[in-house]
Amino acid sequence: PLQSLQQSLSPVAVERSVPPKTHSLRLRISMKVSIIGGGGLVGSCAAFALQCGGLAREIALLDVNQELAVGQALDLQHGGPSIADQTIVGGGYEHIPTSDVICITAGLRRKPDESRLDLINRNTDLFLQILRDVKTAGPKPTAIVLVVSNPVDILTYVAAQTLGLPVDQVIGLGTQLDTIRFCSLIADQLNSPPTQTRALILGEHGESMVPIWSSATIAGLPLDKYPGWSPTLSAQLFTRTRGSGAEVIKRKGGAGFAVGIAIRDVIDAVILDRKCVLPVSSVQSGCFGVRDVALSVPTVVGRRGVVDRMEIDLWPKEVQGMRASGAALRKTLDVVLKRVG
Repeated sequence: PLQSLQQSLSPVAVERSVPPKTHSLRLRISMKVSIIGGGGLVGSCAAFALQCGGLAREIALLDVNQELAVGQALDLQHGGPSIADQTIVGGGYEHIPTSDVICITAGLRRKPDESRLDLINRNTDLFLQILRDVKTAGPKPTAIVLVVSNPVDILTYVAAQTLGLPVDQVIGLGTQLDTIRFCSLIADQLNSPPTQTRALILGEHGESMVPIWSSATIAGLPLDKYPGWSPTLSAQLFTRTRGSGAEVIKRKGGAGFAVGIAIRDVIDAVILDRKCVLPVSSVQSGCFGVRDVALSVPTVVGRRGVVDRMEIDLWPKEVQGMRASGAALRKTLDVVLKRVG
């Protein structure tokens, strides 16, 4: 009996227990993800999250410090036998031409109490050089670019205008991280299951982000019907959500694990062509009355990047918040575009 139990728990036995259709699907997925800034905290956490997900066939960590990137890749590779059959390597822009997803995490770290928009003067030049290097390397015409570097909405717009790819193939992580932070804090406050807690943050990934209380639910129940909920909690939970990035920086120097998970959420949606709805950033052309700026709206994400944008019913004050967020970003974007030409 003990031997049969050991066999049933072995990786080989588990693999053999996968239904043929699912197993063949896993074998057909052969997509490569390159992470620019893969030697850093965010990039390496994203790589680890992708490794644990097991969907990407190859993960390449690119960094100006190639020795660090190779070291991170080696560390991840050592864990491979217990997770998935993947190729994990470190290097430079030579990986770009064969990449299906290019994730840009490189950037200067935000200081405590510094807004994401204040980062722009320190990060824009670095980001533009990365974009030039990517373009010179020659990405696939079908490549999806995921921008994580902050201020993400501004840099997503710059990337969409610079890379020469179809605009819907350039996505910013946007408020996906804010959204899962928001859900985690609501769940913690109400002692509800985090995976059944649903609430969106839309707009800017920054100070003008918009909490969407109108559609918030727990286990399918409207949030205001859930035991323990009080309207007085809303301001408290949103304030902490908006300040979560600064709180993590103050306590441990920078966010890594949760942002890695948020990145995996988006990349897995691309790899599997899930066409799931995520609050990610892209250049808008009228959704909620916002145009010619990148910010987060409910977005259908699949293999082609942005498949659709959903203008869901919101409370009037939420729509006003979205438009105010777009206006604030446009003001900053005008300054940036004037600076970079």
